Amino acid sequence: MADSDMLMTVRTIADYQFGRGAGRVLFPESCEFLLSSTGRIRQVIDGGVRIATLKADTGLLTLSVEGARRLKEIFEFPVWRVCVLNDVSEFIAMGRSVFAKHVVEVYDKIRPGDEVVIVNEDDELLATGRAVLSALEMKEFMKGVAVEVRQGVRSKSK
Repeated sequence: MADSDMLMTVRTIADYQFGRGAGRVLFPESCEFLLSSTGRIRQVIDGGVRIATLKADTGLLTLSVEGARRLKEIFEFPVWRVCVLNDVSEFIAMGRSVFAKHVVEVYDKIRPGDEVVIVNEDDELLATGRAVLSALEMKEFMKGVAVEVRQGVRSKSK
């Protein structure tokens, strides 16, 4: 598969997963691809920094902190965001899970399993992760993990 075909593939997946326009912002022409041993796309790199990983089991993207930063820039608050209390910002930035009781606001269309951007009340990027609960559950529940953090802005990638 040529680089242009791979770029078109990951852009199409991003547009499907996050919405129209996400693919072009996440993956500029300068992107490079790390392939699996079978020749499939595994990671997308731009300027030496990982932007996203293409999961083999789902065919969807998981975002790095840089990917989350790019996604946050193109969508207005609260799209694809889970907003948490400022009081827990440092813990989330270090890679700790987001608990439902700390969620202040959430994008209404988030479903369990969705890739999300985690921000504080000032819309500052804290982490990226996978939603465990739906948006409604995050708002209503007072116990339990709402988002499993993949990578915080102050943590090493998992």
